[in-house]
Amino acid sequence: MASLGADTIYAVATPPGRSGVAVIRVSGPDAFSACRALAGDVPEAHRARVRTLREAGRVLDQALVLTFPQGASFTGEDVVEFHTHGSIAVIRLVSDALSRMEGLRPADAGEFTGRALENERLDLTRVEGLSDLLEAETAEQHRLAMATFGGDLSNQVSSWRERLVQAAALIEASVDFSDEELPEGLIEGALSEVTALKEAIRSELDGVSARERIRDGFEVAIVGAPNVGKSTLLNRLAGRDAAITSSIAGTTRDVIEVRMDVDGLPVTFLDTAGLRDTDDEVERIGVARSRARAERADLRIFLGSESEGVERRPGDVEALGKADLASVFDSHALRVSGLTGQGVEELLSLVSNELGQRIAGTGLASRERHRRALEDGLVSLESAMTRSAAHIELIGEDLRNAAHALDCLLGRIGVEDLLDKIFSSFCIGK
Repeated sequence: MASLGADTIYAVATPPGRSGVAVIRVSGPDAFSACRALAGDVPEAHRARVRTLREAGRVLDQALVLTFPQGASFTGEDVVEFHTHGSIAVIRLVSDALSRMEGLRPADAGEFTGRALENERLDLTRVEGLSDLLEAETAEQHRLAMATFGGDLSNQVSSWRERLVQAAALIEASVDFSDEELPEGLIEGALSEVTALKEAIRSELDGVSARERIRDGFEVAIVGAPNVGKSTLLNRLAGRDAAITSSIAGTTRDVIEVRMDVDGLPVTFLDTAGLRDTDDEVERIGVARSRARAERADLRIFLGSESEGVERRPGDVEALGKADLASVFDSHALRVSGLTGQGVEELLSLVSNELGQRIAGTGLASRERHRRALEDGLVSLESAMTRSAAHIELIGEDLRNAAHALDCLLGRIGVEDLLDKIFSSFCIGK
């Protein structure tokens, strides 16, 4: 990504193609000059005003113009937004006019957000939350992304860090002024705070895996013997013919995936090859892949009683397929039919309830990067708690190391290699 803040950047902030309205955003030291050149003046900050956009006397469009001064904008710089009509011609004309202005250039992917990070309008966790918000497909993904982008994780981690710094200050005071009379219980109070922080961070760590699944999606494998209705059930869930169905055992040779929203949770259902011994080499490969994929899945739906080679785990769901056939009956099992839809809603409810229990809680850390930083902090806190009073100065060092780990989580240090990777996934104008 280009050097941040050195010049003025512009980009279309709305998706490409025709639309009712397009937003063209400009940020940097020459943003207001560009506004004056196109719109004739710089409207009052934070007030939408209709202006005719012109270049060399030629009318380009009538647009709503909004201005945001330095320190009160998303990027922290002077920002102008031109809300134009969304035709491809208008977007091109306005963008071309901006490109001909001295000091302006097209933004790199994510550069607006990069400037917000550099100017401390956002920290790294909020940048990640914005990225997740742009990618959100389901209600739970939206909820988690909004909480992170809104600063909930940042505020929590900042609070932990502040408490660590205060505890470290008490510890260091007991070292620096060891020859003087200090209040009783100083060290004990600091260590009590460290214990509380250690438990809070451990609790946050316990839920990271589940929250990662909210971001990335859960996998639910439909497993069972050949010809028990797995592919027909998958097609019913997908609402289309995603898998080939037939009465011939072994028709499914590979894992087929269908992604859908289940009560706000992103879930990919996997139709696996029927689990059986076979002399067909291609089918045998498919069965092996199916077993491996089913073992890695977050949840398994066992369709029928046969599940050779796949371990059952707590929470897995069992059902009988082809419930539309009168010969299939078991009063103790859920009966489903991909052909008629019988039992499918009940099956989805079981899946939703099980996955919902796994994400219950109020934690927010949801990335491997968050996990590593929290684990590093926890290791330092646990080290501090194992030291004796004779090594009080080392306890202070442990607490500083824990605070350093939280600084890394917030993106205050050690994130240079991360930025291009994050920003490259953004829309240009974000």
